[in-house]
Amino acid sequence: MEFRDYLYAFLIGGGICVIGQLLMSYTNLTPARILVLFVTVGVFLAAFGLYEPLVKLAGAGATIPLTGFGYALGKGAIEAAGENGVLGAFTGGVIATAGGIAAAVFFGALNAIIFKPKTKK
Repeated sequence: MEFRDYLYAFLIGGGICVIGQLLMSYTNLTPARILVLFVTVGVFLAAFGLYEPLVKLAGAGATIPLTGFGYALGKGAIEAAGENGVLGAFTGGVIATAGGIAAAVFFGALNAIIFKPKTKK
């Protein structure tokens, strides 16, 4: 890997995060709505083939943010629909992202076991 690859990942990933921060700071959108917006945008960009060049350019800078999750959902659904028809369109996204979802559940449970939660005062 070259320095340029790291730079692209940082700039693209950081740019996506800056957009999220601007939406939180200057709109009335809640973080949950911004999350849904980013995932949905990732799915639509994957459907129209516009996110793939970004992934090739930025690597993890494009796949780690929430738009990358939407991209993985959309790409999985599109590929499975091509292989399995309508049923694949419903199952492909879940199959494509199962590893990430399982990791989030596992590490969330692990954190709940290790750390004692505290309420805000």
